[in-house]
Amino acid sequence: MNRTTSHRITVCTSCRHTGEACRPGYQLIERLRSAIALAGDSVAEDFEVSGTACMAACKRACTVAYHGTRKASYLFGDIDPDEDVADLVEFARQYAVLHDGWCSAVDRPGKLRRTTLARIPATIMAIEDSLEPVS
Repeated sequence: MNRTTSHRITVCTSCRHTGEACRPGYQLIERLRSAIALAGDSVAEDFEVSGTACMAACKRACTVAYHGTRKASYLFGDIDPDEDVADLVEFARQYAVLHDGWCSAVDRPGKLRRTTLARIPATIMAIEDSLEPVS
């Protein structure tokens, strides 16, 4: 992450829709970056959008993850670049203001209520000789 962002959205770039050759992750990254830029200050300054080779959810293309410093991470599947960008941007707005990243499924926008593959708690590790948590 660069110095001005504290959140990241990662899109799988190797996923394919079942039985198809297309890789919709690249298209989703472009559309998501554009939509976030259009959202203005409410989202754009705080989120970085990038791709990764694989998130091991190949049967649920496209797969998208949200990460934040000291926050729970989310993994969503079955995301359609043509239909779900508005829900992804709305979740970015919501996620940005959640101090620990936790929200229930009913609070997530649209399709993200039912396509959550994982919610991963923030990692906090304690160093053996210290009481200071490290994350």
